Formats: sequence, C-alpha cells, structure tokens
Amino acid sequence: MPAVDLHTHSRFSDGELTPSQLVQAAHDAGVEWLALTDHDSVDGLAEAAQAATHLGLRLINGIELSSQWTKPRATKPISIHVVGLNLIDLAPMHAVLIDQQQIRADRARAICQRLEKYIKRDAWPDVLALADGRPEGVTRAHVAQWLVDQGIVARHQQAFDRFLGEGKGAYVPLQWMNLQAAIEVIQACGGQAVLAHPTRYGLSATNVRHLLAEFAALGGQAIELPPRHEPIGTRGMIDRLADQHGFLLSCASDFHGSKMPWLKLGQVPVLGLGQRGVWEVF
Repeated sequence: MPAVDLHTHSRFSDGELTPSQLVQAAHDAGVEWLALTDHDSVDGLAEAAQAATHLGLRLINGIELSSQWTKPRATKPISIHVVGLNLIDLAPMHAVLIDQQQIRADRARAICQRLEKYIKRDAWPDVLALADGRPEGVTRAHVAQWLVDQGIVARHQQAFDRFLGEGKGAYVPLQWMNLQAAIEVIQACGGQAVLAHPTRYGLSATNVRHLLAEFAALGGQAIELPPRHEPIGTRGMIDRLADQHGFLLSCASDFHGSKMPWLKLGQVPVLGLGQRGVWEVF
C-alpha cells in the first residue's frame, strides 16, 4: 500500500496552504499519493500538479462536492460531502461548478450581512481578503477565522456556537445539488465518487446506515474510513457497512492546516484485513 492521503484542502477553499505548499508539506510528511480535494473547486490542481511532478509525488485530481440528502421521514435536507477522486476529464465538472460557486459566493455575502446585525460592522471585505479575493472560495471557516482574529470569539468552534452554526443568527442554509447529481458528475469526469467522513454529519447509527445504503444504490463507489481518534465501535460499524455494500475504502486526513491541528497531513486510518483501497482502481 502506498502512503496515501486522499482528502486535503488548499487556499482555493478553506485550507491554509497554497497548492504547492501543500504538496511540499505532504512530501515532507512521507505521503506518496496525494489528492487535492478543495470544496467545489478544481482551480488549485494545475499548481499542485506542477509541484508534485517536481517532487516525484503522485497527485490525484480531486474535489469535495457539496450536496444535499434528506433523512427518511424528514423534509429538511442536510449537507453531505462527496469527494471525487482521479478525475480525468474536468470539463463536466467545470460546467457544474459555475452554479456551485455562485451559490457559495451568495451565501458567504449573506452570512456577513446577517452577522453585521450582531457585531455592528461589515466583515465582508476582510473575510473576502482571507479567501484571496475569491468570493466563491469563502466558507464559514473564513468567517470564523475573522471573528477569532478580531477577538470577537476565542476559538473557531465558538464562532459556530454563537453565530454560524445551524439555527444561529448568521446561519444561511444552502441549496446544493442532490446526492445523485454529485455522484453522476464525478463519474462523468471518469472519477470515483467517495462519501466523505460519513460519521461526521451528526446522524444516528440508523441514519448512517440509510445514507450509505442510498449512496450505494445511486452508484457511489467508496467511503472514507473514520479517523483514528473516533471510537472503535464507529470504525466497526463502517467496516461492516463497507463490506455489506461492497465499498472500496479511502484513507484520508481532511487536512486544512494549523487551525485544525487534530487533522494532520498524512496521518490517516489504515485498511483492515481484506479491505480494498479506492486507489487500487486509479
């Protein structure tokens, strides 16, 4: 098994490093196969590929698509992320991202407008600067970072607890593509559709099972293994469901940078006996 990390972020979404800095850091951490999977963006792939070629590291073209899924007997959808790996033809993705990025940009500006009611100042210019002037790249993490930088909150999580989390005053819901559409566009690019961090959506075990069953039925090919710090029972549940549905497994850190120090580049869960990694089909 190569040393892989198949879910990472650069400054083209909510990561801390440029694509070339990310590739260098991955190389320094011993990663051999790296996937850059920015949120709803493939804009950093060219820079990352150039750096990877120079260092002799294999770069996997990737993306983390925002989608929606509705729990059984529920009416309100929740956000689900689907990682696309080994994208060959980016043309179908570019067409979809025009809408995705406009949705993200509009939401980011609306969040800052709602936030102004509570903090009595316009955060948008500074938040936009944190995303290198790219409105389509602004996420709630950028707003949280600005709130920390201004001393309004002490930590990122406090920003979500007070302002940005679902049900809070500055929260703005999103209308992303549905789960099926996310899977289909990844496959249209020749890639593998991977359900990102399936145990991190606040779902009950029953609803995790429903989500994975629907993901499989829609043609999803792989799921990410839970990180090492999650309970053994959680890993056991995912292992059983992966076997039940015939999923390939992805090993990933979801690295963002120093603001999320518990997510370390190259420190990924390992496959169990008899499990197949998604990279085996690249």
